[in-house]
Amino acid sequence: MIPSEIIFISDLVAIFAIYLIINLSLNLEFGYGGVPNFGKVLAVAAGAFVVPMVTLSLLGAALSVDSSGDNLAVVDEINRGLAAEPLLGVGVFAVAAIAAMAAGAGLGLVSAYPAVRLRGDYLAITLLAFGEIIRIVGINYEPLVGGTLGVSVPDVLSFVPDDLRFASASVVLAAVAGVVYLLVSRFTRSPVGRLLRATRDDEVALQSLGRDPAKVRIKVLMLAGMIGALGGMMYASYAEGVIAFGYNRLNWTFLPFVMVIVGGLANNKGVLLGTFIFVVIRKLVVYYNDNFEGFVPFDIIWLDYLLLGGLMLAVLLFRPKGILPERPQ
Repeated sequence: MIPSEIIFISDLVAIFAIYLIINLSLNLEFGYGGVPNFGKVLAVAAGAFVVPMVTLSLLGAALSVDSSGDNLAVVDEINRGLAAEPLLGVGVFAVAAIAAMAAGAGLGLVSAYPAVRLRGDYLAITLLAFGEIIRIVGINYEPLVGGTLGVSVPDVLSFVPDDLRFASASVVLAAVAGVVYLLVSRFTRSPVGRLLRATRDDEVALQSLGRDPAKVRIKVLMLAGMIGALGGMMYASYAEGVIAFGYNRLNWTFLPFVMVIVGGLANNKGVLLGTFIFVVIRKLVVYYNDNFEGFVPFDIIWLDYLLLGGLMLAVLLFRPKGILPERPQ
């Protein structure tokens, strides 16, 4: 039996890695590019929704399993096959990641059109509507991700022994998040990163230098869509299932905004810190919630929201630019 402490740490690392990937993509859009993407859930959900479509169809064909049958039975049979075919699982995982990023880039391109024409509150509300559309479609169109019941997806780490599988998944997610962090950091330090800041700070000056701010916004939304979709794909694979109800504004748009703002806009180290603080607080409250019962005058399920909200207010009051603000360039 796996000790509860190991499960807690492994899950904390996994959720931190997933949110870090998503928050880095949001920081590209909002922190560096100045695009208030309140539809961040669009890219995340797109990446997650791709996972069952790709993995079930490809693995079903490779292992001669009829993927149109009962979902749980199909996934169970595929997992037994993957236990003997580790390279097959890794290969399909890579294909699913590529497909998810392609879907994220495509939806980023679609959502870029209002970003070219609108500004401020109007743009934020429009992108928020985009984010709601994919959740509603997922809930009401059953062939996509099983409607209200959702779907299970194969465990590509089925070949790993049971007592090591949980920790192995966390290591894989942490490695992917580390690579994304390094690539995004290098990107934002490049001339393209400076171009993003110029688009955010002074479009007129940028146009006077012969640059088109609209094209810059389109490119950053496509790139951020790719990264956000990768985060959604990783979450669906880690959870071994997708249910459309789970991809809501709170968890995949507003919480990432809070983490990025608290950590520091346009500062990848700040995003790393803000993500770590919020994920640790949430996990600790959930893990020790029984210990708080009786000590607070309200339902314990609201404790993490109160703590996180209080932390955000404190940061906005005393460190309005975040814990690690943007460095002058």
